[in-house]
Amino acid sequence: MSSQPSQAATAPYRLSLVMIVKNETRGLARCLNSVRGLVDEMIVVDTGSVDDTVSIAQRHGARVSHFDWVDDFSAARNAALALSGADWNVVLDADEWLPTEAEAPEAMAALRQLRHQAPTFVGLLEVQSAFDAQGQSASSWLPRVLPGRVRYTGRVHEQPEFLGPRQRLPVRVHHDGYLPAQRELKGDRNQRLLERALQEQPDDAYLHYQLGKDLEVRDQFEQASHAYASALTWLGPEAGRQPAWRHDLVLRTLYVLKASGRVAEAFDLAQLEMPNWPDSPDFYFVLGDVLLDHAVAHPEQAHEVVPMIESAWRQCLSIGENPGLEGAVAGRGSVLAERQLQLLQDVVAALGGD
Repeated sequence: MSSQPSQAATAPYRLSLVMIVKNETRGLARCLNSVRGLVDEMIVVDTGSVDDTVSIAQRHGARVSHFDWVDDFSAARNAALALSGADWNVVLDADEWLPTEAEAPEAMAALRQLRHQAPTFVGLLEVQSAFDAQGQSASSWLPRVLPGRVRYTGRVHEQPEFLGPRQRLPVRVHHDGYLPAQRELKGDRNQRLLERALQEQPDDAYLHYQLGKDLEVRDQFEQASHAYASALTWLGPEAGRQPAWRHDLVLRTLYVLKASGRVAEAFDLAQLEMPNWPDSPDFYFVLGDVLLDHAVAHPEQAHEVVPMIESAWRQCLSIGENPGLEGAVAGRGSVLAERQLQLLQDVVAALGGD
């Protein structure tokens, strides 16, 4: 039985939840429950589950269909979208969920307002991804609210084909699929699909960036650094702050260079990029980390480098949080920077400083 919001009869536009799933018993019920009451219909397309995914979806009111997986996310998502007759389609994955009304009344109001807005734009939602057991998270603004006619392109990390405007909506989606246990279950699936896609589109900077991310989260830092370097090259030296994900690309490149022991290269890149990110606490946070590694490796230079580290992390606090930037990590403009400043004092003491 589909979930029917009470205002649906008087609102001019209809909403559907559209999902593709496979073996998602862990989080599917949580996702569906979070959307219940906001949409007219929940459409779940299963791509080959061998667990209780289908029965869970049916028990929670979704209309379930099936699609034979063909190593192409766009093909699966477009098959799911074709089942929807709604004016707006909200696209979520099973490891994502919406906040409750009590947690985020503004977000729920924004989604309900879609019932009174013509589908003339793609809506971007803030997907907040937890990535460690300590609760750290990073945000990405992703196109998850689509006009009914819009379809996807791309074998993996697919994007909607839409030439019209994109609009950020004040909706934060929770995501826990990047936690270590969930990443391990996915294995190298995305890497294989990305490498196949890059054979077809070798000059696609976004695919190189996504390949780097996939390698990075599996601690393959050297390989990730090459993928990120390719992404930066294809974007070109004049890219500046565009596209929006370039911010995250720069941060990740700095991190994997540092993790690969190539601190000097990371520092050179940071100097080159600094004019682009005056409002990014994340940039200065990572810069401080790069410099700290250098100070630990070269204690004879600590008296020169430590003030630079302190300046970088104090700049984080001066800027404050900026979740609007792609890849922003919560706390880098506040508590995490404060923690790093305390860590710096400890390092200085260990190095024999004042």
